[in-house]
Amino acid sequence: MSNATEAAHVALDLTYVLYDEASHLAHALALLTLSPILLCPAYLALALFTREVLFFELGAGQLLCEAFNYVLKHIIKEERPNLDMGEGYGFPSSHSQWMGYFAAFMTCHFTFRHRFSTTGIRILDVTWRAFVYLTIVLWAAAVATSRYYLSYHTIPQVLWGLGVGVVFGATYYFLVEFVPMRRPRSFLGEARTLLLSNPISTWFRLRDGWAVWDDGGTEAQWVRWRKGWDRRRLSRDLKRE
Repeated sequence: MSNATEAAHVALDLTYVLYDEASHLAHALALLTLSPILLCPAYLALALFTREVLFFELGAGQLLCEAFNYVLKHIIKEERPNLDMGEGYGFPSSHSQWMGYFAAFMTCHFTFRHRFSTTGIRILDVTWRAFVYLTIVLWAAAVATSRYYLSYHTIPQVLWGLGVGVVFGATYYFLVEFVPMRRPRSFLGEARTLLLSNPISTWFRLRDGWAVWDDGGTEAQWVRWRKGWDRRRLSRDLKRE
C-alpha cells in the first residue's frame, strides 16, 4: 500500500477513543464518553414519533451549541493536554459542552413546564423527581469527568465546556420555551403560534403537548388507550361467550 493511500485514512474523532486497556475504569469511561452521540438519534426518533415541537427545538439547539463550540475552539485555539489523543483544539471541551446544554435544557423543562404524573404517594413522587434530576446531572458530570480522566482535556477545558453548555442551554430554553409560554403575545410567543398553526405544521401534525397538558399528554393518552383497550377486551370476551 502506498504512503499516499495510507495518508488518506484518518480516524473519525466523534467515535474514536483511546484508553488504557489494562484499566476496567478507563474502559467504562471510554464507553461513557461516547454516550452523548446517542442523544441525536433519540431526539430524531422522539420528534418524528411524537411530533412534539419540544424535541425539534431540543435537537436544533444541540446542533447550534455544537456549532458555537466549533467557533470558540477556532477563536481560542488552545491545544489539548495530550496531542497524541487526537487532532483539534481542546478549549472548551465539546463533549462537556454538549452534556451541559442537554442537562440545562432538560432541567429547565422539568422545572418550568413538565409536571410528573402523581402516584398518590408523596414520597414516591418526590423520589422519582429527584431521581430524574439526579440522573441528568450525574450523566453530564460523568461524561465531563471521562474527558479529563482519558486525557483528552484539562480540568479548565472541561469546566468551561460544562459552563458554556449550561448557559447556552438555559438561554436557549428561555427564548424558545419559557418566554413563548409566559408571554404568548410577545414576538417569540407569536412566532411560536405561527410555527404551530401554519398549514405545513398542521399537515405534519406538529404540536405542543405541554400547552394543553401539564405532563405533555402522557396521562391523557394512556387513559384514552386504556378505555379503548378495555372496550376491545370486553368485546372479545362477549364474543367468546
